[in-house]
Amino acid sequence: MNLTIPDPLKKGDMIGFVSPAAGLAPFAMHRIAKAKEFFEKLGYGVKIPKNALKNAGYVSAPVEDRLGDLHDLFRDKSVKAVISTIGGFISNQLLEGLDYKMITRNPKIFVGYSDLTSLHFALQKKAHLSTYYGPCLMTQFGENPQPLEYTANSFFESLTTIGNKKARKHYQSELWTDEVLDWFKKEDLKRARKQQKNKGYVWLRKGHTRGFAWGGTIPTINGLVGTDYWVDCKGGIFFLDIPEGPDINSGLPLAQVDSYLTHLKLMGLFRSIRGLIVGRPYKYSEDELKELNKIVLAVTAGTAYPILTLANIGHVDPIITLRYGSTIVLDSAKSYFEEY
Repeated sequence: MNLTIPDPLKKGDMIGFVSPAAGLAPFAMHRIAKAKEFFEKLGYGVKIPKNALKNAGYVSAPVEDRLGDLHDLFRDKSVKAVISTIGGFISNQLLEGLDYKMITRNPKIFVGYSDLTSLHFALQKKAHLSTYYGPCLMTQFGENPQPLEYTANSFFESLTTIGNKKARKHYQSELWTDEVLDWFKKEDLKRARKQQKNKGYVWLRKGHTRGFAWGGTIPTINGLVGTDYWVDCKGGIFFLDIPEGPDINSGLPLAQVDSYLTHLKLMGLFRSIRGLIVGRPYKYSEDELKELNKIVLAVTAGTAYPILTLANIGHVDPIITLRYGSTIVLDSAKSYFEEY
């Protein structure tokens, strides 16, 4: 697919905050304040539309209001990047109402992860816009005492060097965390989250390959299969993000992961790609990681491409920022993977 790559982010540019799905901002406004302060201290402007900080149950606002915020930010010539406050469950409610022709005329950076996968797919399919799978405001940029350095470095390296032909090398972070400190009780303001040492990437299957970057979080990916917003991933390097389970203190049950990945296998995805990157899953024990690896090998049986796991993608911090449609090179002989 021929995607429009937006202009790079520059100091002094305006960044818009948006809440396409969950409406958690009113319950942890200190996270929004920290994110805003972070960008402003670096010399960026911040624009917050009228519905971004609202709550209407399990969403931020009614569909028409969330659409209004997104449309306003894309129409605003002063706004150069749009970042989601947080994910959620139903950003897919917006897909039928988005003004894709207007967005095509006003291409700009769009960043988010998790449930925002549905918007990434739709914006690429309908507006031909290359978007970015990366940090959200409350989850990463609202971190105390400041955003994790690895996350921030990857974010700015990706967004400020758009169009640069030099390869970005994605090493695994030295440290990682999935510790939960209750935002709503402001436990996160009392101390920084505890981090632990990474042990290095794990290659479930070795080799060398290249292809365009595609992917997102399950089960959001699965919900797009068979819709008009599904994007053909043939020839791509697919990345998988495995989110939290039924509550913030547990990972997605392995039985559900198996079901979601088997669904993708049955519709032919794993036979059509050239490589697979699996992000570190949320709240998994060592035993659960071993079982996950068995599932991944089972659903990709009969293929020969490289499979990399424990990548800094998605729901465990810190995370990288990946541009959809960029070229990914996997080489198991190296301690990193490359993005062009």
